[in-house]
Amino acid sequence: MKTAVFYDIKNLVVEDVPVPEVPDGKILMKIDTCAICTWEQRVYTGVKKVEYPFIGGHEIAGEIVQIGERVAGDWKIGDKIVFGTNLACGHCYYCRIGEEQNCLKFDHSKQQPGLPHKGMGGLSEYLIVDPENIFSYQNVAPEEASLTEPLSCVLHSVETAEVNFGDYVLVIGAGIMGMLHLKLAQKRGAIVLISDPNEERLKLAKELGAAHIINPIKENLTEKVLAYTEMLGAQVIFNTTPNSNLIPDLLESLSNTGTMILYSSYYPDEPVGIKFDHIHKTGQKIMGTANSNKRDFIRASRLISQGVVDVKPFITKIYPLSQVEAAFEEAVNTEAFRIIVDFETERRAESC
Repeated sequence: MKTAVFYDIKNLVVEDVPVPEVPDGKILMKIDTCAICTWEQRVYTGVKKVEYPFIGGHEIAGEIVQIGERVAGDWKIGDKIVFGTNLACGHCYYCRIGEEQNCLKFDHSKQQPGLPHKGMGGLSEYLIVDPENIFSYQNVAPEEASLTEPLSCVLHSVETAEVNFGDYVLVIGAGIMGMLHLKLAQKRGAIVLISDPNEERLKLAKELGAAHIINPIKENLTEKVLAYTEMLGAQVIFNTTPNSNLIPDLLESLSNTGTMILYSSYYPDEPVGIKFDHIHKTGQKIMGTANSNKRDFIRASRLISQGVVDVKPFITKIYPLSQVEAAFEEAVNTEAFRIIVDFETERRAESC
């Protein structure tokens, strides 16, 4: 089988490696598509440090091609599935209470069974998966299903914020994560404002139903937010950007008793100044969310499969595996939402 291996910054090599043998209790997944997450983009550009060689990829969709002995459940060969990754340890306190997104030993570099190098392994044609970490999908193309993982993370974020009907919600950043926050907050009856310096993305956000769009380069963000929210501020703010310097100013756009969710990882992760008396007097809350759990994942898969959330607008381009470096080059372009690596097209061509 073919797999894409990181050997250094901006150095991806497609190699032939053996198809993993399926151990008892496991399933062999044939991967059809892998979306290029921001996490892998940071590995590609060197912002995120990993030990080379490294096999990335975790936003994947495919099908079951082999089932090991003693696999529980009703899984069948040919079932269309998405994989929720197995980066949590499964044994710590948080894993045992179903909050595996907060696993004490969460490890992006965990080596996957049967693969020659460390990493999540989704940029491979086949992957050994745990039956408890796979979820069925239907009615949509695999490139759409591969966005289940990012949607599950956003679902966890929106539920953590406890968005309610009629809430004013401010989303910072109109990349794919900001747009998915827009969509899910709308589903919960929120009035959504979105801020981004990119006019094309703001135009799309408006088409997708944003009540108000704000360009912070051309407009004063705080003034606009207050004007759009009855001078109260937003009840919920989602910062989907990696810029921590925004946070002190964003508190001025947050309502009393409001909640700010720090959704993105922060690069560089540097301290910022916050006036604690302001937090004390306003009752504002600052919270973080990262990753998702099985409950989030199964519901995200349903939302996509049943057409409740249409992710097609966020698929910028699809590349075959042989062009994986070109795919990453386009993915790190700030204009792109999600770039998809497709395994199936070349696989079909080779079989003809």
